Amino acid sequence: MEKETKKVLEGFLKQVVVMGAGKSGIAAVKLLKAAGAEVLLFDENEALDVDSLVEKLPADVHIVAGILPEEEKDRATLLVMSPGIPVDTPFVDGFRSRGIPVWGEIELAWRFAKGKLIAITGTNGKTTTTSLVGHIMKDHYRTQSLGGTVYVAGNIGDPYTDIALQTKEEDTTVLEVSSFQLETAELFHPQISAVLNITPDHLNRHHTMEAYARCKLDITKNQTAEELCVLNAEDERLVAFAKEAPCRVVFFSSKNRLAEGFFLDGDEICRAEGGVSRKLLNIHEMKLLGLHNVENVMAAMAMAEAAGVPEEEIIRSVMSFEAVEHRIEYTATVGGVDYYNDSKGTNPDAAIKGIEAMVKKTVLIGGGYDKGNTYDEWIESFGGKVSWLILLGQTREKIAECAHAHGFMNTIMVESMEEAVKKAAELAQPGEAVLLSPACASWGMFKNYEERGRIFKELVRKML
Repeated sequence: MEKETKKVLEGFLKQVVVMGAGKSGIAAVKLLKAAGAEVLLFDENEALDVDSLVEKLPADVHIVAGILPEEEKDRATLLVMSPGIPVDTPFVDGFRSRGIPVWGEIELAWRFAKGKLIAITGTNGKTTTTSLVGHIMKDHYRTQSLGGTVYVAGNIGDPYTDIALQTKEEDTTVLEVSSFQLETAELFHPQISAVLNITPDHLNRHHTMEAYARCKLDITKNQTAEELCVLNAEDERLVAFAKEAPCRVVFFSSKNRLAEGFFLDGDEICRAEGGVSRKLLNIHEMKLLGLHNVENVMAAMAMAEAAGVPEEEIIRSVMSFEAVEHRIEYTATVGGVDYYNDSKGTNPDAAIKGIEAMVKKTVLIGGGYDKGNTYDEWIESFGGKVSWLILLGQTREKIAECAHAHGFMNTIMVESMEEAVKKAAELAQPGEAVLLSPACASWGMFKNYEERGRIFKELVRKML
């Protein structure tokens, strides 16, 4: 799908309202100003520190906090939403009723970006897979002296809007994309995409699994028949979707042999084409732990193959790749106890993966912000591996009640991460492990999961 002409884009940019004064909102403002737009930055927080915000923004950006006057809505030619803000509110509906387009941050960035785009979504595994694809592509560009740049952006760290204007036709961008970002996708168009899995998450925002799944699957909606989407063959919803996908599909499977695609056979990752398979890599040659990471690797291999990276380069890059921060990240061994930071486990399914990766008796730290999830499957995954469950945050009583209903009675309530780490150190015996894998978002106690993970690691290292 062709991008708009400069003239069409200029029509949108006459008076843009950017909603949300966080990282994504600021990046969107900077892109828009660089593109010549008139910009108003709006945030509903009446206590917004406008003075400090001004220092981060280009000149001539009007800032409004609290309530946006009706005359500003009437003047607007475009509303750009930060991903953390719901799109089904009377405020947003007011713009739509005026016929004003509503774009998200990735939609805005895509309209200006150049080069090849690889976009990755899914409930779990996005960050690791995005990082790995970026690692493979950077190695490939360096090995082949391609001359372009590989950008890794999106939900993983730097907003897409931060790098969009820097991109050139010879570049590749590897983008982690959330369901929040895909809610407002219109023309957003990766050449290669992946949906790693779809399990319940963010239902307080999307309300139903069907709506949540549709946001994820919309990553493919502008792809062509010649382009590619990588899907998980163990996800029934994705298998069904493959029949209606607008693009080619390559599957990966951690449980079954495939006639086409990537699959795990014992300890070997294999590639099947036309019913004939060959072994690529023994999983013990990787630095990543857990079956979920084997799935992430297979998805990354499929995308890198589609991007034209030779097989031997892909394998070499996979073998050199190390786990990303906050995802089953080894922190330290204190008193014979191994400590792991899995703060990125922000929903039950992701936290199950953390438990599955543990090979020792484990004291588990969980709990946090309530996104409307249920915790039965998480508790059931404990088996005989989890010895104690230390709970903090908004969900702690809800999770404890669920645990007790499943016959797991070893729960302890704490008020802070400091108290949680101290209690875990008391309970864990030499030769065992402590795992922070909350199964919940961090909001309310921490700015984000990164801050939660950093604080956990700092507290552990103070015990050394």
